[in-house]
Formats: sequence, structure tokens, C-alpha cells
Amino acid sequence: MKRAALLCAALALFGAVYAVRVAQKMPDFEVYWRAGFRAAHAQPLYSPDDGHYQLKYLPAFALLAIPLSWLPLDTAKALWFAFSVGLLGGFIALSLALLPEQRKQNWLIVLCVVLAMAKFYGHELVLGQVNLLLGALITGAVLCLRHDRQIAAGLLLAFGIIVKPYAIIFLPWLMATGHRLALGVMGVIMLFALMVPGAVYGFAENLSLHAGWWHTVRTSTAPNLLNADNVSIAAMYAKWLGGGESAGWFAIATGVTVLALVADVVRRRRRVVEPSGLEAALLLTSMPLLSPQGWDYVLLLSTPAIAFLVNYGDRLPVAVQVVTATAVAIGAFSVFDLMGRDAYATFMSWSIITLCFLVVIGGMYGLRAKRLA
Repeated sequence: MKRAALLCAALALFGAVYAVRVAQKMPDFEVYWRAGFRAAHAQPLYSPDDGHYQLKYLPAFALLAIPLSWLPLDTAKALWFAFSVGLLGGFIALSLALLPEQRKQNWLIVLCVVLAMAKFYGHELVLGQVNLLLGALITGAVLCLRHDRQIAAGLLLAFGIIVKPYAIIFLPWLMATGHRLALGVMGVIMLFALMVPGAVYGFAENLSLHAGWWHTVRTSTAPNLLNADNVSIAAMYAKWLGGGESAGWFAIATGVTVLALVADVVRRRRRVVEPSGLEAALLLTSMPLLSPQGWDYVLLLSTPAIAFLVNYGDRLPVAVQVVTATAVAIGAFSVFDLMGRDAYATFMSWSIITLCFLVVIGGMYGLRAKRLA
């Protein structure tokens, strides 16, 4: 009875938030809805006239969005918001399931995760984005691998790449960890995803669509590096150094360092009982930092990382605990409404939040180095 009452209260709260704050927004969802409409009518997907809200996803993503375009935009928005709220709860639950052992109580881990990630969850819901879906797909895939369900894992990871192409970072991880069947399934599904738009557009136009996708991604990257909400490593150096060749080389060097840390974590996987959860959490946290178009709300993919740090963090050296907790707190409470316009603009222009999540990556590395997870 108590759970039912809490559920009803939560639904009422989210419904009120949607009606008051969200219903007239969700601009990114409108991009998906429009792409679905265009794909259903075999229209061009990548138009410079769309300005900042150009589609930057694979043509197969537009095909998946076709059912959304069958609904009026307002109805589709409401359904997507409700689906995203459900995904939020599911993603947090899956993140807890990644923990090899639960040393802290559920309520404490969930509370800390929600406090740390609330601003990113809120931004995601207001934009109508798909990162919660991506997080659920990837964490679900990793849990499937834990139970040796490689076909299901490969399928989920392939859909993750269709949803957000930078999920391709999990391909070398599958290779390194010897999940060959999952890798093969993922490859087959991705090949199919690249070919299937041809059934709607024709073979030649399908090639043109993929060329248009790559052109859109490539030409929109550099202008977005100086955007205040870009939290990527490349954007950090572009803001610090004003762009140019030096910023590019520093970004490459830092990105390679992050990947080297990830590789070393995977190399040490035999020293722990269940290594996949931490490795997936580390990769998810790295994705928005390594992608040149990593926006601040994509940092919600760090949900599993926060769960790991809350669960095991008290076994790290005290200095590491303090630095990591401070970094997470700065990221969590760097909110426009709390800081004010000028302070928030300065904070984002200095890319402090990027540094905070590089510290989170360091904390995750410490967990593996200590053989805690």
C-alpha cells in the first residue's frame, strides 16, 4: 500500500513537472520526430536549414523513429517523457545491478546517485534526449554478458550504437575481453542497420545519406567546441587555448591517456571476481569526454560510476576520497539557478566540470588498482 502511494505521488509529481516545465520544450525530441517523418516519406534527413538542431544520428536511427512520427507531436512528446522517466528508474536499477557486491544499502546508493546526477537527468528530460535509453541498453548488455547471454548482449550494444554512435567504444572492449559471439552479433546487426535504409531510399541514396551524416558530424564539430555546454576534452582545451593546433594536440594526448587508463583497468581484470561492471562504468563515463560533441547532460552516463564510488569509495585512501567526493559535489551543484548567470557562464567556460569527471575516472581507476571492483 505504501509503495502504491509513493508511486502515485511520483507519477503526479512528474506529470506536474511535464505540464509546467517540459511540454513546450523537448527540442531534441522534435529532431527525432521530424527525422522519423522524413524517413517515412523517403525525404532527405540532413539539412543545413535545420541549423543547430540538425540530425546527427545514423539513418537507421531515423527509421527507428518512424513510429513516433505517426503521432501528433504533442502526444509523442508526452509518451516519450513518460518512457524516459521509466528509463531513468530502470537505468539506476541496472547500475546498482552492475555492482559485484552491495556494501551499502540501496537507499543510500540511490540517494547519492540521484543527488550527483539530478541536474543531468533534468536536462535530459527537458531536451527529450536519448541518453537514458543508451545507458539502459549498455548496462543491460553488460549484465547479459555476466550471465553469458552473448547474443542478447550483442543485440543491445548494436542498438546502443544506433542510438548514439560513440557507443562504438565498446567494440574494442568486447575484443579485449574475448566476447566473440557478442562481437559477431553486434557486427551483423550494425551491417544490417547500415543497409536497411536502402529499402526505403534505394541503394545509391542510402550511400548518399551516410555521406551526409558524416559530413554533418564533421562540419558541426569545430563550431561546437566553444559552446559552453560542451564538456568534452577537446572543448576544454579549445576554451583554454582558443582552439588551434596546440589545443588539438593536447586533447589527443589527454584522450589517449584516458584510453590508456581504461586499457590498464581491463588488463587488471583477472585480479577481481567480477570485472565487467566497473569497466562498463568507466567506458560510459569516458564517452562524453572523448566525443568532441559531448554535451553536459550526457554525463548522466556516469550513473554506474557514481554507484561504484559510493559503494566502495570508503576503502580508497582518504585523500582520494576527499578529492573524488569534492569533484562529484562540484559537478552536482554547479546549477544555473544556484550560481547565477555570470558565475555559471564562467564555470562552464573554464571547463571545470570536465576536470571533475576526469577526477571521477581517476577514482574508478583507483578502485581497480586496489582490487576493490
